Amino acid sequence: MTSDTPLPPPDTAETPVPDAAPLTGYRLIQSCLKSLDASPGVYRMLDAEARVLYVGKARNLRARVSNYARPSGHSGRIARMISETAQMMFLTTRTETEALLLEQNLIKQLKPRYNVLLRDDKSFPNILVSRAHRYPQIKKHRGKRSEKGSYFGPFASAGAVNRTLNQLQRVFLLRNCTDATFESRTRPCLLYQIKRCSAPCVGYVSEEEYGALVADAERFLQGRSTTIQANLAREMAEASEAMEFERAAALRDRIKALTAVQQVQGINPRGVSEADVVALHMEGGQACVQVFFIRANQSWGNRDYYPRTGAGADEAEILEAFLAQFYDDKPPPRLILLSHPVQNDDLVAELLAERAGRKVELAVPQRGEKAELVENALRNARESLARKMSESASQARLLEGLAEAFDLPVPPRRIEVYDNSHIQGTNAVGGMIVAGPEGLMKSQYRKFNIRGDSLTPGDDFGMMKEVLTRRFERLLKEDPDREGEAWPDLLLIDGGAGQVSAVAQIMADLGVDDIPMVGVAKGIDRDAGKEEFHRPGRQPFALRHNDPVLYFVQRLRDEAHRFAIGTHRAKRAKAVSATPLDEVPGVGATRKRALLAHFGSAKAVSRAGLQDLKAVEGISEAMAQTIYDFFHPQG
Repeated sequence: MTSDTPLPPPDTAETPVPDAAPLTGYRLIQSCLKSLDASPGVYRMLDAEARVLYVGKARNLRARVSNYARPSGHSGRIARMISETAQMMFLTTRTETEALLLEQNLIKQLKPRYNVLLRDDKSFPNILVSRAHRYPQIKKHRGKRSEKGSYFGPFASAGAVNRTLNQLQRVFLLRNCTDATFESRTRPCLLYQIKRCSAPCVGYVSEEEYGALVADAERFLQGRSTTIQANLAREMAEASEAMEFERAAALRDRIKALTAVQQVQGINPRGVSEADVVALHMEGGQACVQVFFIRANQSWGNRDYYPRTGAGADEAEILEAFLAQFYDDKPPPRLILLSHPVQNDDLVAELLAERAGRKVELAVPQRGEKAELVENALRNARESLARKMSESASQARLLEGLAEAFDLPVPPRRIEVYDNSHIQGTNAVGGMIVAGPEGLMKSQYRKFNIRGDSLTPGDDFGMMKEVLTRRFERLLKEDPDREGEAWPDLLLIDGGAGQVSAVAQIMADLGVDDIPMVGVAKGIDRDAGKEEFHRPGRQPFALRHNDPVLYFVQRLRDEAHRFAIGTHRAKRAKAVSATPLDEVPGVGATRKRALLAHFGSAKAVSRAGLQDLKAVEGISEAMAQTIYDFFHPQG
């Protein structure tokens, strides 16, 4: 069995419970014990409708499952889970580490109700010093590390990366322009004028001198800034003695910038060069995990997470699940400092070491600088959870008010808001935002590139029909019984009676006309605060000017409009920058840059002869023929 296979391979023995006797609960679990041995593996508990309630791992399947076979002595959470169990499935693995990996894969895929689940698992940005060019570019990078160069990170957010890049430009004067821009420049850009770049594009710095700046920047990102500062001070003194006062002043400015960078780095632990600090705080059945990133003896930011706690898991179980899921797609550091011990810490450390390709240590420090780092993270977790619980209570009151205002049977748990954006019908896009008990659910946002060739430019009704048809046809295909959380409880449409009537007809045609919908239209003067609300078959109405529900709906509508406009602008910008070269088979970004740098424009490429195309660096004879044939089709 391979470690990245989320489902068992065909040749692996998976044993469903015999359905001869209609047993449930602990009696059903007792009946399973006779078929289990001491192998490591994964077990699944399912309800009467075959929905997975819980996925667990075991060093010894028989011993672990026997814990559930007792009629009493369980926590409330475990007792409820056992009582709902109507089936069990088992899968043996070769090692305990494989069992842990398979368990986490199944949890991410199946999202069982009683498991701890990390809901926000976005990738983290890094700083990349690219080596694809003789004058390396420094830039933000997110995703797979496929580009040649040196990577530094992770940083907690794009903002943390941007601040660090800005500081690095001030100190080390490295370029951030693309290779194509670099090759096309004939005079230095504004960044050179404001002392943020050394202008290698026009030869103001030699390749050797620029390489030294790059090496200094990498040393700084590795935490060796003291050496850099000493070297700069020595060079400034030498320049001053040689009466090169302009160069001495430039070096002085770089020293001042470096000092400023060191002062704003935040928590800079002296004794911890590389670690993640992971602290958990629980209150009222909710949990917050705060992660601080320490790299090169510097704090590179922090981020908080609110995992689903599996209806009452304890700290050790939550942290074990969090670590296994958090480091699923990112390399763990050499040291992870924890606020609480972890279940099966040796097994988790072995899994993380396998992913990192080196030893990973888990520690719960009790004193000293490491304990102070954990206490700081724990304090942040406590404060973040308090803020979120306060916001959730406020959000709950708003949803209750929304249900009362729009005559909904219960407060909605998922609100979908739709808007379209275009310019005279061009680059048309539809946007959908989602809100719920925890506020805006940005991971659920969706954009729809309008594909209808038969649409009249500017046909908002036609665009809305395409968006809703694609959205709900997919929902009906994926969840025809409408049991999942992806089905909305309320639709908000930007528009008045005509728009609402059209949407109601679309939903009726799709067979989902029981979902409440409300159109939000500006009033007589189109002023915010005078909105009218339209529902199918009812008279429009308005809310009083200072009603919190009115402000809430306005925010949702404005967020949908912002998202649709932003998506439209991105599509338009992409269309503006497109060239005929994008359509040539085999011409990617690198070859496109080489062709544009050699010929100056896409039009010049289209007119170039075969021999001229062969002369471009990186363009083979076969590729030159492909490009030539594309622009000069035969007969």
